[in-house]
Amino acid sequence: MLNLTSSMAVAFRHLATTGFKPRGDLIFFGVADEEAGSKVGAEWLAKHERDAIYSDYVLTESGGIHLGNAESPSIIMNVGEKGIAWRKLRVAGVPGHGSRPFRSDNALVRAAAIVQRLAEYRPPPRFHELWREQVESFGLDDETNAILLDPNKINDYLETFPFPTIASHFWSCTHTTLSPNVIGAEHPLKTNIIPGHIDIEVDIRTLPGEDADAVDAHLAAALGDLYEHVEVAELLTHPSTLSQIGTPLWDSIERAVQRPFPTATLSPHLIVGFTDSRVYRDMGAVAYGAGLFSPTLDAIQYSDRFHGHNERVDVESMALSTQFFIDVAQDFVG
Repeated sequence: MLNLTSSMAVAFRHLATTGFKPRGDLIFFGVADEEAGSKVGAEWLAKHERDAIYSDYVLTESGGIHLGNAESPSIIMNVGEKGIAWRKLRVAGVPGHGSRPFRSDNALVRAAAIVQRLAEYRPPPRFHELWREQVESFGLDDETNAILLDPNKINDYLETFPFPTIASHFWSCTHTTLSPNVIGAEHPLKTNIIPGHIDIEVDIRTLPGEDADAVDAHLAAALGDLYEHVEVAELLTHPSTLSQIGTPLWDSIERAVQRPFPTATLSPHLIVGFTDSRVYRDMGAVAYGAGLFSPTLDAIQYSDRFHGHNERVDVESMALSTQFFIDVAQDFVG
């Protein structure tokens, strides 16, 4: 995220200091809080300062990765993203003394079982409208493509796939995911007290077309008989969003990509994370996650760095992205 923000800032400053005169407004909008859900960032500004930030077309993160072969690569551009349905599950028990655990109703023990069921949940796959094109853009063999496009085979295939990072990405592209990431309590816990309540925060990412009822159905299916022991509270909800391609901005992106990579084609992807694109799409804008990275940057290794160890990007990719944003601006509003 920050590498693209800095590339955009340098490109914007370059355009301003070299006398660029756009047709219409060209806005640089930098805002915090996207990682926490945008409530006091882009969403707040969209609600209170809409005229200051609105744009018909938006470029944000994250795109520009090379797929396929070097002779005719596919360059990923993010045109959509999965939905968000963060939920807090409150697990009830009966408080008591830690010296008498036999036949107690320990909320933490029940929460452990709930976390395990969430982690082991395996819903059926659902293929969104861009999935076939995404699969074909990876340049895999025909047999693998056929399996990834078969709802009766993809689950078993990914369960045994030898590369966990790739399997995880393909799974998230084709399934609603439930990730229990935070556990806590309303009051401080003590070693000698059996807890009466435990809270579990679950990061749920939904596929296009899924609503709050679908989220509840996933939780019920995952938890089975334990579902009746949880109280579900909404933390953040936003449905999946998608922007059309074939727009004037899409054409400008293609021309900017083909300046350094003349044989490249664009590959529209629906990403499994979320960005502030959803805020702009709600306002009616066309929003793409864009950029341009080095062909030597491995797509899987790069995605594995997000929120991981040694998150980084190479200098060549910084230069390519910066020039890409300059080229798009000059082509689109020049």
